[in-house]
Amino acid sequence: MSPSESSSVQQARKVLADRLREMCKDAGLEGKQLAAACGWHPSRVSRIANAKTSPTTDDIRAWCRACGREDRTDDLIASLRAVEGMWIEWRRMEGSGLRRAQEAVLPLFERTRWFRAYSSWLVPGLLQTYGYTEDVLRAVQRRRVAVDDVADAVAARMDRQRVLYEGSATFAFLIEESELRNGLGSVETQTEQLEHLLKVGALPHISLGVVPMRTSRPRMPVEGFWIYDRAQVNVELVSGYLTLTQPSEVRAYADTFATLADTAVYGPKAHRLIRAAADSLG
Repeated sequence: MSPSESSSVQQARKVLADRLREMCKDAGLEGKQLAAACGWHPSRVSRIANAKTSPTTDDIRAWCRACGREDRTDDLIASLRAVEGMWIEWRRMEGSGLRRAQEAVLPLFERTRWFRAYSSWLVPGLLQTYGYTEDVLRAVQRRRVAVDDVADAVAARMDRQRVLYEGSATFAFLIEESELRNGLGSVETQTEQLEHLLKVGALPHISLGVVPMRTSRPRMPVEGFWIYDRAQVNVELVSGYLTLTQPSEVRAYADTFATLADTAVYGPKAHRLIRAAADSLG
């Protein structure tokens, strides 16, 4: 298991393993008997049953067949795919290009009524201008994606921004002051992006907080994350994309957001920091 994976993923894998182990018990089979029926070494059964190894779809088919419960195959494979979907490496998510990854989250954005987003290094996607998005996704494509569909991916992200203006959702964004001066793109791109922040930050259903750079603060910057209502958190890490739904972990990120929000400035104070960053571009 990747060190980036969370207890949510581990717990979900354990639930699946428990279901497989119970099926074996209900069939009256010992681990060695199941292994023999599947043509495996007994240690493989033990690793799967104890959530030490994640089963493949073929493993689940063989397990169900050996237990005489092929009727449960589809349901268990669906559970396996749900577990796998909680942690996705970038190379897997972006293997066919960047557009699909942008489009995949649209249903989640459309059904969410309360967004909370914290970013420590880039302007959040919903607040990005076309030029800024193009620079961000081009950098991603050059670093790790063989397929060049940046133009389509930018268009998909721009389309997703309609959730800011349609419906009755509310939004709370927190950004670090340092990202206002991260030097991404040309001076024109940076200036346009900062001016755009001033505009969207003035909308009544959007809260935009800037966490000032200071020598002493109660909470250091953390990885960027999005909280969707009270149901789900998505975290972008160096190696992949993490989805959290376990209530305790969702609460942990909500608490972190609240702590960071207390250190941020809003309204005219936030605008002054953004304007100062724009003025420094010359």
